[in-house]
Amino acid sequence: MPDGASRVPEFEPKLVTVLREGYTRRQFGRDLFAGLIVAVIAVPLAIAFGIASGVKPEQGLVTAVVAGFLISALGGSRVQIGGPTGAFIVLVAGIVHEHGYEGLALATLMAGGLLIVMGLARLGVLIQFIPYPVTLGFTAGIALIIATGQVGELAGLTLPAVPGEFLQKWAVYAEHAGSAQPWALALGLGSVVFIAAWRRLVSRVPGPLVVLLLTTAAVQLFDLPVETIGSRFGEVSGALPMPRLPDLDLGRMRALVSPAVAIALLAGIESLLSAVVADGMTGRRHRSNMELVAQGVANVASPLFGGIPATGAIARTAANVKNGGGTPVAGMVHAAALLVILLAAGRWVALVPLCTLAGILMVVAFDMSEWRLFAKQFRSTRSDTLVMLSTFGLTVLVDLVVALQVGMVLAALLFIRRMAQVTEVRDLAGLLDESEPDDPEAVSRFDIPTGVEVFEIQGTFFFGAAHKFRATLARIERKPRVLILRMRHVPAMDATGLHALEELAVQCRRQGTALVLSGVKRQPSELLERSGLAAQLGEAQVCAGFGEAVERARTLARVETPA
Repeated sequence: MPDGASRVPEFEPKLVTVLREGYTRRQFGRDLFAGLIVAVIAVPLAIAFGIASGVKPEQGLVTAVVAGFLISALGGSRVQIGGPTGAFIVLVAGIVHEHGYEGLALATLMAGGLLIVMGLARLGVLIQFIPYPVTLGFTAGIALIIATGQVGELAGLTLPAVPGEFLQKWAVYAEHAGSAQPWALALGLGSVVFIAAWRRLVSRVPGPLVVLLLTTAAVQLFDLPVETIGSRFGEVSGALPMPRLPDLDLGRMRALVSPAVAIALLAGIESLLSAVVADGMTGRRHRSNMELVAQGVANVASPLFGGIPATGAIARTAANVKNGGGTPVAGMVHAAALLVILLAAGRWVALVPLCTLAGILMVVAFDMSEWRLFAKQFRSTRSDTLVMLSTFGLTVLVDLVVALQVGMVLAALLFIRRMAQVTEVRDLAGLLDESEPDDPEAVSRFDIPTGVEVFEIQGTFFFGAAHKFRATLARIERKPRVLILRMRHVPAMDATGLHALEELAVQCRRQGTALVLSGVKRQPSELLERSGLAAQLGEAQVCAGFGEAVERARTLARVETPA
């Protein structure tokens, strides 16, 4: 039976499903190998994401351990790998700058609770309806901001406090360009080139880890004058902190509502996008609502141990699948291996050059930008391109939350416009011109009595199309004895469409015109019944087919319709 079938409980973690189906020693071997490989990949990324987010390097590792374990153990995907990701860097760094780590911890805790509620409310499917141009725009925008934030570290610039705004940041870089350190720039750019070349030659061993080890060794052996994690942050703790609840101050919680919502939305969106990518690679189906619940639990637990927000990581999830990971055990092994690395080698993290981490993040930003898809979008519709560019520009120049909100509103407005454009209202002349001979309901097959007008609505009859309906009806020059309104191609109708029909019914009564509806489908029919409009018209004037409506119109046309 395929994953996600109706007999499987919707909120059952995939780990439970795997154990119930039977977990073999052979699969454990595959999961063990994949988990260890992903852990090796995650080490430099977790450290880099932590530093770029404005917290200590070990906090990135702690997040990968705690959140990564819970996302795999409780999640709705068999192969999802969770932890800190590049998408959070901009948002988290802004929260830390404004509210400090305590504020971030509280916002993450609140976001975790919100994600649990969203999952239990079965909103997992709705998050997947965010338009592609919106996700492409803000992902590319985040990538550009990440890359911009690493310029100073990559070049070893001596800088004052760097502003958070994109344009001001570049102005500061330009002003202090003369302070660049040649060794830092060489190691940083060399890291980028090395990773790009390594991934073409070697697929099994992750390039970021190799370059991190090589550059760290070079800096220590040759005493190169570059800044390291230790010189910036001091000694790195090699232990998992004891859990501690953040200060639950109501005033601070009110101030953190917007950041918490932003963290929850971003975590939900990225985790489900990652799960969809994994589905495409494995041929299985994830449980979106259980995945949101797991993401929520992970984001509640992460700040208790001093961690930062976490979500599903697309690149690490893909690496898990490619290396044989097939169950949540691989993700749990990845977290356990990271814990061993943290405890055994945490103190050595202080030796890592910051310029190397900047180079690694430059590569992450490049991969994240999906520049080929970004460029390809320009060959799509102008409206979708506008949505993408608006989201991208607002992400870079304003902030991610505003970009997501405006992008969604723009996409919704353009969708409404498109729906209104495809909804048509045609009169009798148009129906005769476009009549299809094989259509048993074609108007040309019927003898329309004198004094009878026929109109047809095609498409969803909603507020975006109501004005088109009114404008078409306004073209009637003479008051007909009977007006037939065909609705066989109206799959759905909203309150505005219903109101337009009610207005038409009132106008027909005033003019002495009988109104007959034909071919009303289920949803519009139920709406007509609940509103009482069907009762006002009378059962005889709501006809199943067009032939029945014509016969009813013929009967009504013979008699004087009461005013």
